[in-house]
Amino acid sequence: MARAKKVVLAYSGGVDTSVCIPYLKNEWGVEEVITLAADLGQGDELEPVRKKAFQAGASESLVEDAREIFVRDYAFDAIQANAMYEDRYPLSTALGRPLIAKLLVEAAEKYGADAVAHGCTGKGNDQVRFDVAIAALNPDLKVLAPAREWGMSREATIAYGERFGIPAPVKKSSPYSIDRNILGRSIEAGSLEDPWVEPPEEVFVMAKPIADTPDEPEYVEVGFEQGIPKTVNGNACDPVTLVTQLNAIAGRHGVGRIDMMENRLVGIKSREIYEAPALMVLIQAHRDLESLTLTADITQYKRGIEQTYSQLVYNGLWYSPLKEALDAFVRQTQERVSGTVRLKLFKGHATVVGRQSPNSLYAADMATYGEQDQFDHKAAEGFIYVWGLPTRIWSEQRRRS
Repeated sequence: MARAKKVVLAYSGGVDTSVCIPYLKNEWGVEEVITLAADLGQGDELEPVRKKAFQAGASESLVEDAREIFVRDYAFDAIQANAMYEDRYPLSTALGRPLIAKLLVEAAEKYGADAVAHGCTGKGNDQVRFDVAIAALNPDLKVLAPAREWGMSREATIAYGERFGIPAPVKKSSPYSIDRNILGRSIEAGSLEDPWVEPPEEVFVMAKPIADTPDEPEYVEVGFEQGIPKTVNGNACDPVTLVTQLNAIAGRHGVGRIDMMENRLVGIKSREIYEAPALMVLIQAHRDLESLTLTADITQYKRGIEQTYSQLVYNGLWYSPLKEALDAFVRQTQERVSGTVRLKLFKGHATVVGRQSPNSLYAADMATYGEQDQFDHKAAEGFIYVWGLPTRIWSEQRRRS
């Protein structure tokens, strides 16, 4: 019995998603498979991917240029929230999944499909991100995950595809599994599965090795308006250009490499390597600008919100009531987060060395120790007495007992 008649499949052109096409049709009785390849800035030419889908048996092969939407509506929101999963991973890959899910749902509604599908296995985070996001956007749509259920090894999957005219991939010397978009790259598998092994230089593309970086530092200025990056070195940029430029500038200095043990949602630990030069610089600059323009209580309270926000995104809950509520909080805090941050890029490090804002809460005449000092030093004694009064009473009571 067919699980669905018409299916929209998230398509990358790789082995698994290509094999999904004949598998859905021949094993699960799907009558029509429409593929959707989303261009999130992964740098690949998608016309061959579109043609390959037809060769594998797709009735329609869609290609969506979603780069601007990805940066503007997903990455910039995450930057406003300083989103860093486990304080290290800026969610460069995870941020693309809710957008792809949205594109799948929209295509399904446009073409009258009764299901959507993806090529995720049962071991990673992406299956959760897709399934939950799709359910949030259209709970009536079925979600099919053939690769999670077919139980075939890599070799068996390739052999199955060959039966239906899908050529075996050219054998690669690289054993790594790589995912890329405009925000960065994630690299895993191969020798990286040993947490003790240093990542070989061959896995990195965006951030240069320290030995090959310039011997002189480079300064870059990033301008923000209400928490959204708008300019690089004083030049206004559209979202895609801004991220592309910063990837090149920061990557040239070896900035943006991450090597971490990551706690996956499915309960296992995974050694992950990431490159995200622009995203790391933007979050660092944005957080610093917040320290200049937000009051202490908002800044400190927002740190907890940021951790929760990062976990929601990582765990596939982009379209959830809590995430929506946190978005409202974050956006309200950004109303006065405008200004410019200057960073020094040198030998793998991005260091904030200057910041300015028309909404700065820094009062030089209160902070200075020079002759212009306007701070009332005499007021400190009374403040300290009242501030420390609960501690004083507690101490006296303890000494009496």
